[in-house]
Amino acid sequence: MRTALRLAIGSAAALAAAALFASPALAAPAHADDQDLAGHASSVVFAQTDGVAGNAIVAYDRSPDGSLHQAGTYQTGGLGGVLTGSVVDHLASQGSLVYDRGLLYAVNAGSDTVTVFAVHGDQLVRREVISSGGAFPVSVTTHGNLVYVLNARSGGSVQGYVRVADFLVRVPVWNRPLGLDPTATPEFTHTPGQVAFTPDGSKLVVTTKGNTSAIDVFGVNPLGGLTQQPVVNVEAGAVPFAMSFDAGGHLLVAEAGTNSVASFTVNADGTVTPIATAATGQGATCWIARDGSFFYASNAGSGSLSGYADAGTGSLTAAGTTATDAGTVDASATPDGRFLYVEAGKAGIVDGFRVNADGSLTSTGSVVVPGGAGGEGIVAL
Repeated sequence: MRTALRLAIGSAAALAAAALFASPALAAPAHADDQDLAGHASSVVFAQTDGVAGNAIVAYDRSPDGSLHQAGTYQTGGLGGVLTGSVVDHLASQGSLVYDRGLLYAVNAGSDTVTVFAVHGDQLVRREVISSGGAFPVSVTTHGNLVYVLNARSGGSVQGYVRVADFLVRVPVWNRPLGLDPTATPEFTHTPGQVAFTPDGSKLVVTTKGNTSAIDVFGVNPLGGLTQQPVVNVEAGAVPFAMSFDAGGHLLVAEAGTNSVASFTVNADGTVTPIATAATGQGATCWIARDGSFFYASNAGSGSLSGYADAGTGSLTAAGTTATDAGTVDASATPDGRFLYVEAGKAGIVDGFRVNADGSLTSTGSVVVPGGAGGEGIVAL
């Protein structure tokens, strides 16, 4: 039995190494972020329902004026889930739906799986449904041919994969427990919020929200594996929820405990150094999305977006507050920077906005996502 296990782990690691150093024919296709697998420019928005009876992705065509028109619904083959204490975002996370070079990754929190779709314009083709390597997956991140998934329950964990063409290969030895308190309640504020690679791929960052109120930073080795333990950067009382990175590679974090946006330098040793903090003056500041040099924090308790300018230095200059529908959660900007789409989880609405030159936002209309109340996960292409 032990021999078979060692062989299985060795085979997975060997395949991972082969994929990382693959020839162009085997490696993931190098498409621009706004193109599908066929190389066609896309004008589409995908929203995840997180339905507990069956998770689904709803596709919308985007018109030149930014308005959305439903184009189809695609079942993930898995189940959504609900954390206790959640109201407008049942996953209490950011990054549950992620696009990278022709593939769309969706978490199925209720069935502990991840679905991989191939993207063809506004159409999705389901390639596989694969184990998340833990309990209650809530966030996905990619870098090159590496993919990591964050699992929220049972103390939290991250699981690594290698992308081979349109599929993922799970590498069992790339699983790391976070060691959080699994009994801390409510789950909404005491489960980890997001996993993300640093822009250079040298670090993997996890926000823990109220469960240690920390920014955990793992080192990533040349093959894609992680250090055994993360560097734990405690931000007492801040409740780091979601994150993004500016053009200079600085970390920007939405802090729910202080209703602020904070910026940090991620150092080579995994520690983080604070740069600036800006209070939103709003309620339940939990999510943050980048649009070029502008960042937009979602304030679920106020039904609003707080805008900030950051040209790559980590500085935070206020760019106005914009009202949304109730329960503002995850958001995504189009690759050309012209539009921003934000989920309003209370009624399952997607609000669209044109991004103006000064960072202010102009509404382009809204759509109701069928079965999307409480759902989270949005990608704009």
